[in-house]
Amino acid sequence: MATFLMVCVFGGLGAVTRFIVDTSVRRWWKNRLFPLATFMINCLAGFCAGIAAAGYVNGEVDYATRTLFVVGFLGGFSTFSTLINEVMALLRGKQFAMAGLYCLLSMVVPVLCTVAGWGVASLAY
Repeated sequence: MATFLMVCVFGGLGAVTRFIVDTSVRRWWKNRLFPLATFMINCLAGFCAGIAAAGYVNGEVDYATRTLFVVGFLGGFSTFSTLINEVMALLRGKQFAMAGLYCLLSMVVPVLCTVAGWGVASLAY
């Protein structure tokens, strides 16, 4: 029960962090054609997930910590549903090429960020 409650708390912290990052990037990024905030958030989450995975595999991070960070915090921080909503908004606005590019980049780049996070963490361990 304690783990469940802690995942809830960490998920809430991740969601609040996403809100802060999203709001900050949207204030700075005036180009409404490319949803940079969600893209950046998901790339950062992928990078952090890679670090956590490498730490767990190498025995530097225990299961409970990995669960709280990856399932809780990163689960609340990253967002696939917002990505899909933004793709749909681009499609509704007849921005077909941008929707396709955004969708493709949003599937590929966060995975590459995860690999990069794994690589960086593996060097440290």
